[in-house]
Amino acid sequence: MTAAVEFRNIRKAYQQNVVLRDLSLTIEQGSFTVIYGPPACGKSLLLRLLAGLEKPDKGHIFLSGEDVTGLSPEKRNLGYVPQSFALYPHYRVYDNIAYPLTLAGASKAVIRPTVEHAAAALKISHLLKKYPNQLSGGEKQRVAIARGIVKDTKIFILDDPLTGLDFKLREQLFEDLRQMKTDLAATFIYTTSDTLEALMLAEQIKILDQGGIVEAGDLEAVYSHPQHIRTMALLGFPEANILPGRLYKEGDCVRLKTDIFDLPIYLDPSSADFADGMLVHVALRPQDVRINPRQANGILVKKAEITLVEDLGGEMVGYIDVDSMSLRAVIGQGAGELVEGASTIGIHPDALALYALETGRRVELGAR
Repeated sequence: MTAAVEFRNIRKAYQQNVVLRDLSLTIEQGSFTVIYGPPACGKSLLLRLLAGLEKPDKGHIFLSGEDVTGLSPEKRNLGYVPQSFALYPHYRVYDNIAYPLTLAGASKAVIRPTVEHAAAALKISHLLKKYPNQLSGGEKQRVAIARGIVKDTKIFILDDPLTGLDFKLREQLFEDLRQMKTDLAATFIYTTSDTLEALMLAEQIKILDQGGIVEAGDLEAVYSHPQHIRTMALLGFPEANILPGRLYKEGDCVRLKTDIFDLPIYLDPSSADFADGMLVHVALRPQDVRINPRQANGILVKKAEITLVEDLGGEMVGYIDVDSMSLRAVIGQGAGELVEGASTIGIHPDALALYALETGRRVELGAR
């Protein structure tokens, strides 16, 4: 597939603080790509580099195959929605949206239908004569997005544009953004540190952490079979349970030992992924922790104490003490009982994911 955007070996530092370390990534043309990572990991900086508002200390940036590293922002022809609304208070909504076109010297005959089309797409046509101080936060955000999409371009970059909005409004804007991506037949690059936004919006996802891309790919594949412990830790709601563990050889088998359980696993002792005594992270999503399992069927059953239950509406989260460890479990409404007090939990070995402590990379297990 053709690359709309490519970063090659990008490095950016501020004095001794290195934010991006030899970062390389490719954004496919026509995709809705989410760059996801913890706060202050360099997501906004990456978009500012792409927009030409910052210069890399090292490396190159390509748009549709053209090296634009040295080009000024106005020559990059990108639709850019910054994290802040950045609306001009003395301009009406119409003029705020039209500003990029006015700056580019477009005629009124071009500006009016373009602004009206963007306003209609974001359901703000009725606001065109108002000033920013007459708008709600959600309306201001829609105006900022409309201003970002009026340019005649096929690449739009959105820097965490929905931060601070309530969830219901964000859900509606998710739908608007997906529809715009289809209507404009464009490439959308969207940054966020919000897990639910990433899971709801992304077609392709790039996990940015500690100065580089730790994993990238199709959202479903990255979520269901993450190849790096940081992906497992970051991408999920609630976050994954991660326990310390050790692998050791016992005859012709390999066993996994944690503070909660000790069991054989399907790993060839001659595998390059295995070394006797190696330390691992053992990851288990809260959705895979079963409460009061009725049947064993290979499930590891342990006595537990549910210390706290949070009702999130569509599902419930339980905080559980098991031996010396704490776990989180999630069940959907109507799927069972989750109450504080003594209980049992069940863990199926197939739900466990192992990651080498030294590298953070996944240890691939064989099929049962």
